[in-house]
Amino acid sequence: MKLDLAIEELHRSENHLVTVLMSMSDKHKADHEVFHVCRDMAGWSRRHVVELARAGRDFGVDLDPEASEDPALLASVRQRASELVGRRSTPGLLLLADLRHLYREAAGVSLDWEILAQSAQGAKERELLDLARRCHPQSLRLARWANAHLKVASPQVIVGW
Repeated sequence: MKLDLAIEELHRSENHLVTVLMSMSDKHKADHEVFHVCRDMAGWSRRHVVELARAGRDFGVDLDPEASEDPALLASVRQRASELVGRRSTPGLLLLADLRHLYREAAGVSLDWEILAQSAQGAKERELLDLARRCHPQSLRLARWANAHLKVASPQVIVGW
């Protein structure tokens, strides 16, 4: 059984999602919805990291229960943001790029939860399946929020409504 690998990968993905969400929140402080919603969703991922670390112990995986934002990734994201803002006439394009990136990351985390849930079900690991059933809906909600926000923001930014 390789449930330990699925737990470890999902833990890594959720940690990365915290970094993406916090970076996006920091970059878009002027947009109060983005700022606060990203921070709230980062809290969800932090809780998922804690629960995955706890579940990992049952499968021999030693995972850090503290979500750790990747400083190298944050620095590169900030550098990229600075370059984009310098070349573009509007921060709206940066928001669209960030929303697209967030959507892709959230979709990946959602897939990882699905893999874990299906694997736990096949292995008859009830507690792990319950964990996936509790956490996966939040990942889906995150992806839906990013998609909905893209639908609202893109015509405003691209067409200039």
